[in-house]
Amino acid sequence: MSSGKILAVDDDRNLIELIRMRLESANHEVVTALKDDEAVSAVREQVFDLSIIDLKLADRDGISLMEELHSINPEMPVIILTAHGSIESAVEAMKRGAYSYLTKPFDQRELLLQIERALENRRLTSEIKRLKGLLEERYDFANIVAKSDKMRRVLDVVSRIAKTDSTVYIYGESGTGKELVAKALHLASDRKDKTFVAINCAAVPETLLESELFGHEKGAFTDAVKSKRGLFTQAHEGTIFLDEIGDMPIALQPKLLRVLQERQFFPIGSEKAMDVDVRVIVATKKNLEEEVGKGIFREDLFYRIHVIPIHLPALRERKEDILPLVEHFLKKFCQQMKKQVKGFTPTAMQKLMLYSWPGNVRELENVIEYGVAMTQQDVIGEDLILTTKGTTLETLPISSPEEVKPFKEARDDFERNYLIRLLEISDGNVTRAAKLAGKYRADFYDLLKKHDLKVEDFKKAQ
Repeated sequence: MSSGKILAVDDDRNLIELIRMRLESANHEVVTALKDDEAVSAVREQVFDLSIIDLKLADRDGISLMEELHSINPEMPVIILTAHGSIESAVEAMKRGAYSYLTKPFDQRELLLQIERALENRRLTSEIKRLKGLLEERYDFANIVAKSDKMRRVLDVVSRIAKTDSTVYIYGESGTGKELVAKALHLASDRKDKTFVAINCAAVPETLLESELFGHEKGAFTDAVKSKRGLFTQAHEGTIFLDEIGDMPIALQPKLLRVLQERQFFPIGSEKAMDVDVRVIVATKKNLEEEVGKGIFREDLFYRIHVIPIHLPALRERKEDILPLVEHFLKKFCQQMKKQVKGFTPTAMQKLMLYSWPGNVRELENVIEYGVAMTQQDVIGEDLILTTKGTTLETLPISSPEEVKPFKEARDDFERNYLIRLLEISDGNVTRAAKLAGKYRADFYDLLKKHDLKVEDFKKAQ
């Protein structure tokens, strides 16, 4: 049993001493109080993990004392001690904030079990709050780097719509931070204490996407050996983020349209409609109006999701954000790697500012991580500011318009050399390479296939 610091309050001196002995024998630290004012003073002066309070005290009832103690320490669980004839009052105490109650005379094992459960519950609650605090610290608006006017306007829109339940349509190039904005929207909304669920529609095979989103019943298809809850069900009362919505198969789009219109759907193999209460945020790097014109994306679905559009500008369109982003990532990776890197040489910083960043913020983050990892000094020099080709930014055609390649050719060259560099760094480990690139494995394999790159060519000989 884990030990805790416990306050025991009872006006029966013999009982309070018995409780002290039993709890101390179980390695708990115990403070006792015979009067309510002693209990209040103790809680004001010390932090207790739990309190045990008798329902019937000489000067007042245990419920009102519990409420006063909770006004001082709201996180402290309280176990109420009561006689058989006062169980109704004990139930009332639980409605008003008590963790549980025990009837006198109580069994020592039951008392210790109740205490262990209460302490574990408090630890779990504290851990959830800690993790939530970390999440909010990472995704809070204040921590999204936005020095440029373009990004400030974006965050102004985001802050105004966060409390609504309207569908949000985020569009922009890969690496501009679409999921970051979606998470910030969720954490600023009234649904922040509920689930945030995300899925990349391009990363899941067409045959599985419907099941992932809407779930299925046992026996609905060959491999459905048991029923499964879909992501819409998991996100009930929370937020669902549909990334790369433009890659959703057209055959599945009517089902999504029904969810948006009626907040209802049918799991695969079920004849019973499921009601769902979710805030929907979608994102895409594609021009969906063009996709509608091609017949690849339904026009009615486009207008249903295109309620509040948010465009995230490319990093090359907001150069003012590069320096604060560099500082942010430098601090992040120094903490992770436990290194003391003060900054960049002037020429290294100049190259960071002049580069066009086709991979946007994600590419910048990868470049900074590489620089921090590789430097053996307290500053990062220009030789460690590498493009994804494995060359320095100095070799990029940033100042000679005559040498600039056509966009498609330059992009394809960049992609191929970027993949080669990642595979070299990761020794052909696709999971690691995809993580470094900030891509899903399925997306990464598609890029390898596009550029005819074979993973085994990069694996070290055993």
